[in-house]
Amino acid sequence: MTNPKAKRLKGMQQRPKTSAKTADEGATFPAGAKRSTPLWRCKGRTLSLATPLVMGILNVTPDSFSDGGRYLSTARALEHALAMIAAGADIVDVGGESTRPGAPTLDEAEELQRVLPVIQELSKRVSTPISIDTRHAAVAQQALDAGAHIVNNVACFKGDTVMATVVRETGAGLVLMHTRGTPQTMMSLAVYEDVVATVETELKQALAFAQEQGIPCEACVLDPGLGFAKDAEQNLQLLAAVNRLSVLGPILVGASRKRFIGELCHQPDPTQRLSGSLCAAVWSALQGASILRVHDVKETKESLALALALKAIHDGEKRAC
Repeated sequence: MTNPKAKRLKGMQQRPKTSAKTADEGATFPAGAKRSTPLWRCKGRTLSLATPLVMGILNVTPDSFSDGGRYLSTARALEHALAMIAAGADIVDVGGESTRPGAPTLDEAEELQRVLPVIQELSKRVSTPISIDTRHAAVAQQALDAGAHIVNNVACFKGDTVMATVVRETGAGLVLMHTRGTPQTMMSLAVYEDVVATVETELKQALAFAQEQGIPCEACVLDPGLGFAKDAEQNLQLLAAVNRLSVLGPILVGASRKRFIGELCHQPDPTQRLSGSLCAAVWSALQGASILRVHDVKETKESLALALALKAIHDGEKRAC
């Protein structure tokens, strides 16, 4: 008997759906949203986005979907962070709360207990920018005080004036991620008439809100939030539209090891999803993504090196014609 879901996913692999509408149709971008110079201002630092940056994932959690419990101790977390930096990570993203679908809510005090020792020690040892992956302004504030440079805000940002104040007053870099609801409710809210158009509109609104709150556009990076209130087909549509979304500003793509890759590749074990994750990373970079958030730094850097070298030759040949 044919599995309807498997049949649908197989069809998606052959021809992902995309919206015919372009980002310029009827769009009113916030002032300064289009940048001529690809830079990211992060707490006194200026990161060039001329070529894609790789953000290494450091989950200091017992229950993250892929590596929960592996780096829960400060010593293990530091060891892994230093290994990712040695492999070429441009940013280390430290998170103390799992935000996978269905994950339980974590007390802020416990989140701080997990992330602060790691950020404090790591900031003493390396100059690599550190990001705090959090939904909570109080956690963001203390993480920035401890040495972080970027707030990877994994919650719907619009209306969060407390988080905006933290980012504005510290001069931190900010990742604005699209999502709906909470980890407990998000998948019940994965209903869109046009997921690309909706995410595009809501990211524009989040960026406009950030600017209204005094956060400069140059501090902001946008994340379509793959896996956050999106099913497999919706994730594919967003990946196919990275180039369109990049008109809004620098785009961060976090596809690494996610469930939709497992579904498409028939791989239930998240740690065995490297091939699909590398494909998503290379595709995103070639379509204009500025930052790739990944578990496997070394493999991603090597794949990008070859893909970007080929692109440079291809583009040069096109210009010569």
